Amino acid sequence: MKDNILYENFSLENYSDEERQLILSSFKKINFKKGEFLLKEGQKANAYWMVQEGFVRSYLIDFEGNDVSTYFYSPPDVVIDWPSFFMHTPTKEYIQALTDCVCWELDFETFQQLFHSIEEFRERGRARLVKSYFDLKRHSTSLITDQAKERYLRLVEEKPEIIQNVSLKHIASYLGMKAPSLSRIRKEMSGGNS
Repeated sequence: MKDNILYENFSLENYSDEERQLILSSFKKINFKKGEFLLKEGQKANAYWMVQEGFVRSYLIDFEGNDVSTYFYSPPDVVIDWPSFFMHTPTKEYIQALTDCVCWELDFETFQQLFHSIEEFRERGRARLVKSYFDLKRHSTSLITDQAKERYLRLVEEKPEIIQNVSLKHIASYLGMKAPSLSRIRKEMSGGNS
């Protein structure tokens, strides 16, 4: 299964046998229990993880003390706090397992070695960073410009596994609304039978 997750994320068929083996041997299997933190506010990210099984959430605590979801991760997503990982700064986010999870961890030092020695690895990393930035920008813009129902429908379309496996209160905070509003939207969409 390790190979499958890494193949999905890196398209390993594009690498030489030596490069493929180096990448595969660089990841370490980590199990997280439901509720366990991968990273807490104030810590510096020294690794990132690929999700093989389970669900992970990142969130912030706002100025009023509310827990606000910033992203959900499911297989085969890469769980990373980009600024903390690359700039070695303390994170403001919490990253927590929502279920028992199996992940593959790559530490910063090993990442740097792969990044500087394998061109394809470097290009895929850059592409992932750019995609992450655009996803974040689209989401933050959507919170301002789109109706709540539109935001919900987009999440249903793009990440249906999140809708099926994550609590309504976490989904609602990610979509910029309260749980009762999300329940009302879901009820309207189902014809009033929820």
